[in-house]
Amino acid sequence: MGTMDGDFTLYAGKTVSVVEESLVKLVENFENGYAIFITRQIAIKAGFQCTDETMIATAASELATNIIRYAKTGEITISIIRNIKDGRQGVELFAYDKGPGIADINLAMQDQYSSLPHSLGLGLPSVKRIMDEFYIESILGKGTRVLARKWKK
Repeated sequence: MGTMDGDFTLYAGKTVSVVEESLVKLVENFENGYAIFITRQIAIKAGFQCTDETMIATAASELATNIIRYAKTGEITISIIRNIKDGRQGVELFAYDKGPGIADINLAMQDQYSSLPHSLGLGLPSVKRIMDEFYIESILGKGTRVLARKWKK
């Protein structure tokens, strides 16, 4: 997955092929539930067992919640992917918004940090822990992109 969009440079390399993907547009709070549902369906099709399926759906929920909470609108693409080199199958989450961006990614990646009151501040750090690969970039005034992958063992 690479981008050719303005100042964004997020590029995880052409190491995967996409087997199947589904795009979920996020505007309203209830669409988080749809993102969870689609993620669970994709994870099952990719061959993940219940525990990993639930964890991947949790990661998608955290990303979707952040988009709705901070950017107000965005999207998440959930894909079944195959590693080109070794044939492993996995799930990829690509979350994208054109919100305000994150001023300090290192700070945002710390547990219990949130720029909003009444938030646990566990979203992005938990996504990184749950998934096997995690890439993030954010540009103030332009938005945030997160790419996360979980590989089937």
